[in-house]
Amino acid sequence: MVEEGAYWLAWAQISGIGPVLLRRLQQHFGTLATAWNATKVQLGEVEGFGFQTLEKVVQQRSRLHPEQLFTKHQQENSHFWTPADADYPRLLLETPSPPPILYYRGEVELQENLGQKPMVGIVGTRQPSEYGIRWTRQISTALAKNGFTVVSGMAEGIDTESHIAAMKAGGRTIAVLGTGVDVIYPHKNRDLYKQILTAGLVVSEYPTKTPPDRTHFPRRNRIIAGLSRAILVMEAPIKSGALITATYANEFGRDVYALPGRVDDYPSQGCLKLLNQGASFILKELDELLTMLGAIPQIDGVEASTAPEQLMPTLSPELQTVMDAFTSEALPFDFIVQQTGMAAGSVSGALLQLELMGFVSQLPGMRYQKS
Repeated sequence: MVEEGAYWLAWAQISGIGPVLLRRLQQHFGTLATAWNATKVQLGEVEGFGFQTLEKVVQQRSRLHPEQLFTKHQQENSHFWTPADADYPRLLLETPSPPPILYYRGEVELQENLGQKPMVGIVGTRQPSEYGIRWTRQISTALAKNGFTVVSGMAEGIDTESHIAAMKAGGRTIAVLGTGVDVIYPHKNRDLYKQILTAGLVVSEYPTKTPPDRTHFPRRNRIIAGLSRAILVMEAPIKSGALITATYANEFGRDVYALPGRVDDYPSQGCLKLLNQGASFILKELDELLTMLGAIPQIDGVEASTAPEQLMPTLSPELQTVMDAFTSEALPFDFIVQQTGMAAGSVSGALLQLELMGFVSQLPGMRYQKS
């Protein structure tokens, strides 16, 4: 009997059949083995299978033999998972577009695959500032020391810093590549690549010997988001690939955090955009971040307690107006604008400052409450 994994591989060889359509096939027929033997009419009932796609399936399916293909593929790619395997990463499998084949090299830790050990993605620009590097190192170190696996893309800049810091702290890290798992890119990271193989994994949806291609890297970002419980964007210009990862994270129901920066700093523009869209702030109290991510069940309430009201510094009239709008309950952004009578942009800027000062907290759905 041919294993189900062989059919995941076989279907993936048919042009025009990507991860999304494969997932729909599986959901419609129950197994890809059943789908392989389905008629053209039956396949046409699956959303996304138009006339041209059906013609490609009919033409190409007859030339493929799943069992032979699978055996040959195993010889050329010794380590890989398909969604039919029990070890396939659970969180990634929950997404709408899990890779039909996920190749890997390094040290496998099944707790990660089963979703029992939390993984957090850290992404950002290839040309970070000293500020971005410093915070990436601090946060990666804190995550590693608190039992998180750090996931990134082994690119220059923020990715490299996150991998190195996690390993220096004695933690594990996973690099998601846009090449085959045996191809090092950029080449200057060859030493880092070797270190990751001993302290984690490199994974990719591309078979061995696949060279770098500019179309591969945006696609691999969905795997970073899919593997991770949350995505932290450290520094990112407006057109950064890190924002693609954040978009996938939102689609997959993952939490997104961004490191705030100055409004006139080019590397921070993407992060500020994410924060404006509702991403959570990465603030200097890392215990708070770790708590939100689940690393520390409970923090000592004495040290983390809010300062007494009489010690609150004098605020500017604009900030005080926004603070006065708050009650004991969480308030929607639109309601705060209405209560203050200020322009929405002014309210947004004031809330950002108050959040950085620790007086206000942002909740999901663009709601705010007193800290």
